[in-house]
Amino acid sequence: MKSISIARRYFISTLPFFYSPGLLAEILSLTPKQVEGPFYPDILPLDTDNDLIILNDSLTPAIGTIAYLSGKITDNKGNPIRNSLVEIWQVDNNGVYLHSKGGSRAKQDTNFQGYGRFLTDSKGNYFFRTLKPSYYSGRTPHIHMAVSVKGREKFMTQCYIKGEPRNQRDAILQRVKDRKARESLIVPFNPVKGSKSGEVAARFNIVLGKTPENH
Repeated sequence: MKSISIARRYFISTLPFFYSPGLLAEILSLTPKQVEGPFYPDILPLDTDNDLIILNDSLTPAIGTIAYLSGKITDNKGNPIRNSLVEIWQVDNNGVYLHSKGGSRAKQDTNFQGYGRFLTDSKGNYFFRTLKPSYYSGRTPHIHMAVSVKGREKFMTQCYIKGEPRNQRDAILQRVKDRKARESLIVPFNPVKGSKSGEVAARFNIVLGKTPENH
């Protein structure tokens, strides 16, 4: 997939230097927890890979703005957490979740996977091809995320779009009272250099607490 290669080069060129293991570890703040929400898939799709745009061997992609979401999972000292399971789920371009009660089934884009998962590599990195999140009634655009690490309780949070005016009115986001912590959940979805179809890319790093000794 040529577009994924473009995006991967983009991520490498923009990787923040301070996420090297152990470097400036004292300034790393924990990523705020957020609620799981009611629409985690009640039945997982047959295809659960990290490409949410194409289902299995289908030739028909999901409708919407393609987004490349990447990041790194680290502990509070900046050490990468490898083999952690990262899950994402979100609405399609019509504001419908994969969950059976997550919106009108008649409006659902059945070509959108709606859920994906990825095991972090040796450097704690994850990568997804998905859609830029859409608005739906009552919420600002967001992507739900969960991280499972051996020896810990599953961690839940949400990723938001920088510059989205609805962020200021979103009750879930505004529950994070500390401004700096709240802003850590909001990242830019920037145009991908070289893309002719308007693709965007976002980098969302997640900092967990101290890594369990048995990890």
